[in-house]
Amino acid sequence: MDLALKQRFLDIWTNSFPGAELPITLYYTDEEGRAPSVEPKETQHCLIGELLNIRNGRPACFDKHNVLCRGGRRYLGFSQTIRSNFEYFLSCGIPGELEGERYKKSPEIVADSMQNMPPFESPGRYLIAKRWDLLKESDEPMLVVFFARADVLAGLFTLANFDEREPDGVIAPFGSGCSAILYHPYRELQSDRPRAVLGMFDVSARPFVQPDVLSFAVPWKKFLAMVANADESFLITESWAEVRSRIGGRGEAGLSH
Repeated sequence: MDLALKQRFLDIWTNSFPGAELPITLYYTDEEGRAPSVEPKETQHCLIGELLNIRNGRPACFDKHNVLCRGGRRYLGFSQTIRSNFEYFLSCGIPGELEGERYKKSPEIVADSMQNMPPFESPGRYLIAKRWDLLKESDEPMLVVFFARADVLAGLFTLANFDEREPDGVIAPFGSGCSAILYHPYRELQSDRPRAVLGMFDVSARPFVQPDVLSFAVPWKKFLAMVANADESFLITESWAEVRSRIGGRGEAGLSH
């Protein structure tokens, strides 16, 4: 991690998004000890719930043993399997046997949609999650993930599209909360034209974030471009100054759940 870049972003964030929550970073490694290992909790399966501690400044290490949610393991690349009858679980269920989440109209639609979400194998044994201000020179972020309200999202969205010729520099694919912050952004990371991913629309994950907060996950290459473009973008205009003043008045620090 380039520490000059770390400070450069902190300066941009403080000046243009005053008081807004800092992003977290995600990356894979085979090296132990980069962050404390998360203790698996039988009462807390959702990865998004664990992220609150990270957002509050406590780095964490995830692996195939401490991610209890089967979907979470798959979307983090720690498993390539999927639960049995998943197409029924995500749709109508099986009477007397399995309650369906009803996020899709039919099992057939689920089965077809999953063809567009092939599993992947994690490129490292561990997934490290750290808030931006806690990054060290030894850290190697792959993704930068913001949890933000509408005004901040508007700024991130506009900056992500600043150097784009196409209208979809930001995408919002269907998926779980963990797929929105890792699976889909990681796939974008492999692209010649990586796009940011707007997410946290997963109804099951919503209880683990504030009511008015969504996620905005940025592949590293895209993030570097956003930082490089900041000083010549709308962030220096009076239009943004008006929005910025509202961000500064929201008092976003001090997360709780």
